[in-house]
Amino acid sequence: MRLVKRIITLVSVAAVAFGFATLTSAENTSLRIQTHFTAESISGKMVADFIENVGAMSNDEIKIQMFYGSAITKTAETFDAAIAGILDCDMTDGSYQTSRDPAFQFSSDLVGLYSTPQEQMAWLIHANGYDALNVLYNAHDMEFIGWWIPGPASFSSSKSVGGIADVKDWRFRSSSGLSNTVFTNLGTSPIVINSNAIPGAILTGILDDAYAATLTETSELALYDIGNSTNFPGFYSMPTSHLACRKGVWDSMPSNHQAILKNGMQALALKNNTMTKIKKDLTTKILLENEVYFYKWTEEELYRYRSTVKSSLVEFATTAAAKTLIKSHVSFLTDLNLLE
Repeated sequence: MRLVKRIITLVSVAAVAFGFATLTSAENTSLRIQTHFTAESISGKMVADFIENVGAMSNDEIKIQMFYGSAITKTAETFDAAIAGILDCDMTDGSYQTSRDPAFQFSSDLVGLYSTPQEQMAWLIHANGYDALNVLYNAHDMEFIGWWIPGPASFSSSKSVGGIADVKDWRFRSSSGLSNTVFTNLGTSPIVINSNAIPGAILTGILDDAYAATLTETSELALYDIGNSTNFPGFYSMPTSHLACRKGVWDSMPSNHQAILKNGMQALALKNNTMTKIKKDLTTKILLENEVYFYKWTEEELYRYRSTVKSSLVEFATTAAAKTLIKSHVSFLTDLNLLE
């Protein structure tokens, strides 16, 4: 059975090593949470701010022991570890659970169905997104609590990237799964490759061009030294991290602690998004000074792109839960006149 032997071993170790048992009472909640971000990274420091914020709002009634850099289990096994009681909560990414149900992709990066973090957060907060996601999460003995979304990804290119016609037969680095489906349906030739191998792959001709993450992160990888064109502000990928806790742990919390954690995640999402925007604006200024060309796709091209994403998502949604979630996302965007 999936991960059973590993989980049994880890449960035994955890009982001795953690010394930090889950505790929920009328006054106190103690949580063991794992994130894939390192403590020294910008995202890791934001996680630390989240912990401090939650502690302040709860008058230190909520105490969090955070395991950074996937210190307890592999990142993709964090969800299983929370279900098994090794951890209490998962602060990684829902898309790691698509082997359970492809619907988990729709709790994460929707590959450009939404253009901005604000649009995706609007669905969550104002279109019953919490309830929709928890139909999925509760079926796996977990409770979805919140998202944080830094912003859209931008790619680097050595040629014009002004619209869909420009990326036909384009060999570029992509992540696996849904992203590959979308870009294959656009007529490109996506290649799955580790982000650390991107520069060498471009220089040797394996890739035409690539994307790694946000504009700033792509710049930090020096990809604009190789290809001096980019799309702005980005549109085709928004990696989305979640916080989800074991259902029994969540249900045993006082309601005010539940509210504090949900609001703490919304505050983290806002801080993350606004910091990303500041860094992107500063990076944009530097790149323009270094004669990097910025291409902003027209609303008509973005509409065509989202239509391709929609059809790809429908193709990817092979379970009842996935079909329900994609229907909710599409309905919301159609009401906003962003999809037909």
